[in-house]
Amino acid sequence: MYWGWGFWGMSAIWWLFWVAVIVIFFSLATPVPRSRIRQMRETPLDILRRRYASGELTSEEFDERKRRLEGDGAGPTAPHPPAANSPPSQPLHH
Repeated sequence: MYWGWGFWGMSAIWWLFWVAVIVIFFSLATPVPRSRIRQMRETPLDILRRRYASGELTSEEFDERKRRLEGDGAGPTAPHPPAANSPPSQPLHH
């Protein structure tokens, strides 16, 4: 019998081949959870609607955020607070 590198080397390659085939098969056969599918298809507007329907947002918050998402930009906007390390803004006098 032949017990050199040829026998064990080829045997090891076949073992690795079949392990890889099995791993690939099960990774493709495993279903993707529904929550992950929904996250992949959900647009920002869909998320906003879902949050409004679940009661996380008031009507005013929903309307304002919807306008922002749709690109209107009209409506009340709160001014941004100054950064902690930025100098206070002073009016210029000439």
